[in-house]
Amino acid sequence: MMKTKLAILCFLIFIFFHFATATLSKSDRKKSKSEKKIAKMDSQSESDVSYKIHNALNVSVNYQDILDEHRSFSMTRAMIRHVHQDVLGYVTPWNSRGYDIAKLYSAKFTMMSPVWLQIKPKNEKGGFMFGGLHDIDINWLFTLKHINKKMKIVPRVIFEQWTYPTITKLLENKAEDVSMELISLAKDNAFDGYIIEIWSLLRGQMKMELTNFIKKIAAEFKQQNLVLILVIPPPSYSKTQIGMFVREDFENLVDHVTAFSLMTYDFSSPQKPGPNSPIPWLLQCVEDLIPNKSSPNKKKLLLGLNFYGNVYSKSGGKPIIGREYISLLEKYKPKIVFKNISGEHVFRYRDENIDYVVYYPTLYSIELRLQLAKKFGIGIAIWELGQGLDYFYDLL
Repeated sequence: MMKTKLAILCFLIFIFFHFATATLSKSDRKKSKSEKKIAKMDSQSESDVSYKIHNALNVSVNYQDILDEHRSFSMTRAMIRHVHQDVLGYVTPWNSRGYDIAKLYSAKFTMMSPVWLQIKPKNEKGGFMFGGLHDIDINWLFTLKHINKKMKIVPRVIFEQWTYPTITKLLENKAEDVSMELISLAKDNAFDGYIIEIWSLLRGQMKMELTNFIKKIAAEFKQQNLVLILVIPPPSYSKTQIGMFVREDFENLVDHVTAFSLMTYDFSSPQKPGPNSPIPWLLQCVEDLIPNKSSPNKKKLLLGLNFYGNVYSKSGGKPIIGREYISLLEKYKPKIVFKNISGEHVFRYRDENIDYVVYYPTLYSIELRLQLAKKFGIGIAIWELGQGLDYFYDLL
């Protein structure tokens, strides 16, 4: 209990120093002049407040506006939710900024998934062991739960290093053992459930065995009132390229799992440079799984949103996160162009006679995707907190 109180005290101190160093948004500067303006702003609708502050609905983006505004923070906006379906945020141990973002904007999220755990093979008979237990941060977890009592903490568990012989034995014989170990770990650490990532490991093979394995775990979790979210790859990449998880798989599992975290990002690659997550592709992926907008199952789908970007050149490409993006804007002062087909902003720059192209989210591109999710009545899953710019979270 003392540790929890200490963690909360540290968080409050952190908030104080964050306010002291963060850039004031335009609205904050105005509010400091007059109490009257505060009352007027509070009387506006939630969406009006957020959008007017950052001009989120303006397709024209100027690099200087991003530099001026990206660190802006308002306690009022941080406490207001604009997305009324589930909002899941991923946090990774290798990006400490994500832990801070999770606390600052905790009111925006219904679920938080720290990427802590792995299940790895222990022997040739399907035995398994946990990795990542050392990353579990109990103080952070209890601080989050104190700030937002409705938030569910659902660590991601990824299956790694499995071969076909060992994974076959795991799927056939170890579902109950996996369930019991996960349930025990959840009780010891106050987890509300888990996000399971295993489907992509098998590249579309052994679907029946995998489906039965997940159903068995889901049944055990249900008895303990634990959440089970399944990470799923895109159902398609084009009209002719079918993915590893299709509508039949969705329908086989939808009555058993709590939700599906759809990986609708990384559409392009260094081998095929382009937008991170084009709107037509997002639309196709959603309709592939839920062709009927009135389906009650739509609430179980979480549309994946990337808060990172990518930079490409002729020699390859790599992911890019917020601080790297800001450094490029400061150095090259580029012209940022909107691509109507993909619904993403892009800019180019040249360095040491090499041409680069950068795709990175903007307020406008994120808002387009949030509106798509709203249209279908589905939730969202953000990979990952801390990779985006601070003011992205105002839109949630």
